[in-house]
Amino acid sequence: MDSFLNYCRSWFFVHGGEDDALSAAPSSGSDVLIQELEDFTPPALLPHAREIAPEIYAHWRTAGAVVAVRVNPLDAGGMDDLAAVMRGAPDIVALPKVSGPEQISALDGAVARFEREHGLAEGKTRLLPNLESAKGLTRLTDIVSASPRTIGCVIASEDLAADLGAERGPDGLELAYARQRFLFDCVAAGTIAIDCPYTWRDLAGLEDDTRWAKRLGYKAKSVVASTHAATINAILTPSQEEIEEAKQIVRAFDDARAKNLGRAEVGGSLVELPTYLNAKRLLERAEGIAANSGHAARR
Repeated sequence: MDSFLNYCRSWFFVHGGEDDALSAAPSSGSDVLIQELEDFTPPALLPHAREIAPEIYAHWRTAGAVVAVRVNPLDAGGMDDLAAVMRGAPDIVALPKVSGPEQISALDGAVARFEREHGLAEGKTRLLPNLESAKGLTRLTDIVSASPRTIGCVIASEDLAADLGAERGPDGLELAYARQRFLFDCVAAGTIAIDCPYTWRDLAGLEDDTRWAKRLGYKAKSVVASTHAATINAILTPSQEEIEEAKQIVRAFDDARAKNLGRAEVGGSLVELPTYLNAKRLLERAEGIAANSGHAARR
């Protein structure tokens, strides 16, 4: 599962209590579907959302998606969420508003207890902290180290901007530093970095935002609108042109090394070892995404 998750591009937070939205979620094409029990689900709908969770997860699995759920903070209804949703054996449990490692340690213990209660393989369920404050962002390394179950992190948009007292805008300028720092720290910690969602409807703005994230190095992005997943998947999947360019770089550098040269020239650019390794990683990613798609079709 962990290697599979490395190639998941779109992580879709779906209203946890809306039957139609939950049923239609696989048609978005998102790699990961997340039943959102926190902010998206009004308290009056929580009992229904918890009750239908196992059925929804089975439907999503049949459609080939990775199944996830975001519960409420453990001291604000999250334990009741877990007691219900773990019956459906989600692949991933996400926790909102994480600001310290103790919250992930507590989630680890609670998930392990419910795994035992429901006869699930211990350690099977992965954890996904959601960082939504300046304090959480500054403690990322400690947070992801708090449990071996943790496979990645999500950076928030609206909550983080509110915590900073920032003015939100479609260009995302107010979150630029936070998104760069988050990616930097996730890479250093060896965990998957999932970019914040684009919370406007326009697809042109989404495309600009996703291309900017890709330029930084992001390979995954969260989604809050079903129509956004296709654009994100397309941008975060190596294009045929990028694949051919990477192959050319690899061939040229291998040829140069065979002649005991330290670098090669490709299209007027001097290719050294870091560029060569990046090209190989791009080809590996393209293969991984293609394999994921095939695996999803067979699930």
